[in-house]
Amino acid sequence: MIQIRCQNERFTYDMYHIVKSFFPDAEITQTVEPEQESLIMVSIGSDSCFCCEESEQLFIVLPGEIAGIKDKRAQKRYINKKLYQTLVSITGERHAWGDMTGVRPTKMIMEKVEEGLSDDEIIEFMHDTYVVEEPKARLGIEIAKREKAQLDKLDYQNGYSLYIGIPFCPTTCSYCSFTSYPLCKWEKRLDEYVDTLLKELSYIASVSKDKKLNTIYMGGGTPTSLSAAQMDRVLTHLEQEFCFDDLKEFTVEAGRPDSITREKLEVIYRHNVGRISINPQSMQQKTLDVIGRRHTVKETVEAFHTARAIGFDNINMDLIAGLPGETPEDMADTLRQIKALAPDSLTVHALAMKHGSRLSRERKESEERPNYGQMAKDLEEMIGMAAECAKEMDLHPYYLYRQKNIAGNFENVGYAKVDKAGIYNILIMEEKQSIVAAGAGSSTKVVLPYEIDAPGSRNGRKTNLIRIENVRDVNEYITRIDEMIERKGEWLWR
Repeated sequence: MIQIRCQNERFTYDMYHIVKSFFPDAEITQTVEPEQESLIMVSIGSDSCFCCEESEQLFIVLPGEIAGIKDKRAQKRYINKKLYQTLVSITGERHAWGDMTGVRPTKMIMEKVEEGLSDDEIIEFMHDTYVVEEPKARLGIEIAKREKAQLDKLDYQNGYSLYIGIPFCPTTCSYCSFTSYPLCKWEKRLDEYVDTLLKELSYIASVSKDKKLNTIYMGGGTPTSLSAAQMDRVLTHLEQEFCFDDLKEFTVEAGRPDSITREKLEVIYRHNVGRISINPQSMQQKTLDVIGRRHTVKETVEAFHTARAIGFDNINMDLIAGLPGETPEDMADTLRQIKALAPDSLTVHALAMKHGSRLSRERKESEERPNYGQMAKDLEEMIGMAAECAKEMDLHPYYLYRQKNIAGNFENVGYAKVDKAGIYNILIMEEKQSIVAAGAGSSTKVVLPYEIDAPGSRNGRKTNLIRIENVRDVNEYITRIDEMIERKGEWLWR
């Protein structure tokens, strides 16, 4: 048991995730105690993963330590850095991203690039502020500069992007916690879902006539869970309702090979979709079987060649490093097979133990505790191998994000040929343009030209981002679509 006790709740979120990154299996409790003498206290008990005979205080911050720091963000940075350094001294472990807990490290680096700081100044800032090691800071700088080159082509004020969610999959992968539902349970109601989705899209189109649509991304779930006819309905509706004059990118995440057919790919290609994803996650059959992917390596290869034969010249493939039972040798073989296919972009994810996933539940129930230190070492090797393979394929890193609960606190990186970088992927990370989302479980993100009080904030935090969530449950989405539309109407485009 690890206990985090604070005078002020604004410190607890980051502290929880920093501690969790060092002790993934520990039970962590958080309490806010305004009357306690110390500003912050972290104690660790004998039943935790860090052995001690009785409860010990491993980290204390007294109010006087931050009395001279007036800026609230600077106070948090001071505490996070001190906590991280304390945990490093206790465990002997270091994380390449230091004490950073956010999913968008490049967003911070982008700010410094736009301020005109040199590479060396940015590296020094990232190390001094967040204890980020130089190789990761340099990777972030390289990506931020590539992102900026793409984003400079867009109209932030009058432009927007559109996300279309198809929350169905042939089966649910063991590592997944996204909004997705087994196709077998919903197949008879897919037409009803499409009807509802088209109604929401029509509303978005009607209120966005004066805006420029820059990118469209159809994701999920697995969009190719739809039949060819249903996919044709959605894509035809988009062409009828929206103006494509300013469209710079149209992506359909074809996704799992067991949902891809020639007929579906031909429909997608006929509607001038320029970019698709075919996502194996691994090219090891033993791994696909373990994680619940009901397709073969051969089917992945066949789907890729079919897409090429039809005419697709911008194909992304996704891989996950650190899947159950995989070794660096397995990753080397997977990369060898991917290199032979020569995709136009490659996205490499580090496995995250997501709370809602079956894999996470199974590990919690297992009597054998994972060796996270070894997992982190293997992940580091796999990520390095993937970066080298991408370089050999002339693919360059162009976007990066992180997730909670990755062993070793690593990152996910997208690599692409110079002219094939995914603009939507950059936008979702940098949050510089509004993304309007349709479909069950989708999240609209409106970027305002001014700041407002953050909804739900108790600390007077300001934001220029408004999130509008659609309900996750498919049946609720269908029956409450008018409510989903009304939610959007409050903020689009005020």
